[in-house]
Amino acid sequence: MIRVLVVDDQPLVRAGIRALLDRADDVQVVGEAGDGRAALHRLGGARDVDVVLMDLRMPVLDGIETTRRIVADPALEGVSVLALTTFDDDELVFGALRAGASGFLLKDAEPDALRRAVRAAAAGEAVLDPAVTRSVLAAALHAPPPADSGLLQHLTDREGEVLVAVARGMSNEEIGRALHMSPATARTHVGRVLTKLAARDRAQLVAMAWQAGLLPPAQPAGD
Repeated sequence: MIRVLVVDDQPLVRAGIRALLDRADDVQVVGEAGDGRAALHRLGGARDVDVVLMDLRMPVLDGIETTRRIVADPALEGVSVLALTTFDDDELVFGALRAGASGFLLKDAEPDALRRAVRAAAAGEAVLDPAVTRSVLAAALHAPPPADSGLLQHLTDREGEVLVAVARGMSNEEIGRALHMSPATARTHVGRVLTKLAARDRAQLVAMAWQAGLLPPAQPAGD
């Protein structure tokens, strides 16, 4: 059973998410919180949460800082954070990924997509909503941050290409087609990039590549 804590400052949103997740035989909502401070209090009082569905815009303590504290707490090492976002949260998504979130999902995602995302996060996989990935990267490309030449220092040319592909939201199959390799080889390269950059998952690779300015305006995400 995957145990979920729903964190959102809107009671109706929490109720809706709970109703959707309760329909899954393998998912159980074990608690709710209306802000980050309440979420940390709930997590600190028990060790019965596998996935935190985290709103990013909240009073008292926002989702980014709450995520950062969860990830930094050794006692919560097994807890994955899945950020809930809207298209208006583009700038916050990268903050959540840098803080250690396992991924992000639109609040208006289909019920099945929400349940799949929870299962993926519980399994330690990155969750990158394709629509959000395209939106966020497109916005970021209008004003990319200064390039960090040190990011690719320990990567091969091929691994650098794979990193950019991951940052554009591509799956292993899509990377394989784009770079003329098998999905298994793509998966191997992704694993090496994760190791060399000491990244938790693909979600953090997206944030790192964006911070390093590896997505040129001439190649916007989704093209």
